[in-house]
Amino acid sequence: MIALNSPLKPNLKKLQKYLEQINNNGWYTNFGPMHNELTVRLEEYLGVKNLLLVNNGTSALQVAAKTLGTESILSTPFSFIATVSAFKWQKDEVCFADIDRSSYNLSPESVKTAYKKGCKADTIVATHVYGNPCDVIALNNIRDEKNVKVIYDAAHAFGIKIGNESVLNFGDASTLSFHATKVFHTIEGGAVVFKDKDNFEKAQQIINFGIQSTQGVINVGLNAKLNEYQAAVGLVNLDEMDNILEHRSNLFDVYRNGLKDIVELPLWHPQANANGAYMPIKLENPLQLQKVMNSLNKNDIQSRHYFSPSLDKIFVDNFNYGSPNSHHVSEGILCLPMHAHLSLDDVSKVMMVIKKTLS
Repeated sequence: MIALNSPLKPNLKKLQKYLEQINNNGWYTNFGPMHNELTVRLEEYLGVKNLLLVNNGTSALQVAAKTLGTESILSTPFSFIATVSAFKWQKDEVCFADIDRSSYNLSPESVKTAYKKGCKADTIVATHVYGNPCDVIALNNIRDEKNVKVIYDAAHAFGIKIGNESVLNFGDASTLSFHATKVFHTIEGGAVVFKDKDNFEKAQQIINFGIQSTQGVINVGLNAKLNEYQAAVGLVNLDEMDNILEHRSNLFDVYRNGLKDIVELPLWHPQANANGAYMPIKLENPLQLQKVMNSLNKNDIQSRHYFSPSLDKIFVDNFNYGSPNSHHVSEGILCLPMHAHLSLDDVSKVMMVIKKTLS
């Protein structure tokens, strides 16, 4: 079987050494040595400052929102459910704008239209879908014009740059997921990258029950810390990242070059690299989608209709400024196998099945 995803397996010999250090220290959580080392190394590797490790990607979104004082969001309907449910859980108001038909990211024009129609959202929440950067310049201009905040869900965007600048440095905050299925993982985990150091320091208190080290409890908080064992997994996996990203991006290029005349592919940001986080294709309609999925399944190839349905169809109680593009894309989107253990022969087989099915 060619699996849709296969998590990166940490080097057990390296991991054992870290685990022995943790046991010898007797320090298992609460900003320990492994946590601090991983923070420093990730900031250096990703080219960012003010990176805060947390226990998962959903917490990352919630901590970013609480830190920035978010009460209402305008977001994309084409994303993983946590992009919106994280905010709804906190009783934030949610409304939707449409996606760009070519990139599948939140459309700046749709965001402008929403505000013209009376949207009162204090924060724009946009996803770099499949690792493809949003139009960050256009969204930043809206941010400045409307005096609102921007949070980027960058769960798919580990290692992505626009030119020479990390995509994580745009917006007021960018959140990462380090779930086992992601390009880089700590089994479970995540991070928030803040634009401003003051927000970073406030968030440090929030993830530790609102405790400030010298003053005690000064804020309402929760427990969202990353523990030492998970940090150790991150340190081991980070050693492999250059090779992993090169391999996955190569597979991504092979897929896109082989399928560009066969299926629709998302228009990639012209100044951005690719990390091979996902391999999405867009089929013409649900019937063609099901036909391709059936053919792949018969050949022991996994695939996933991801993301579907459009989130405005799940959260029907929230105002929607119109999302026909999201509805159309979500009806025909399909993610193909993509992971660090995938081979070029595997990719060739997947493409052969798709081409034969659609010929």
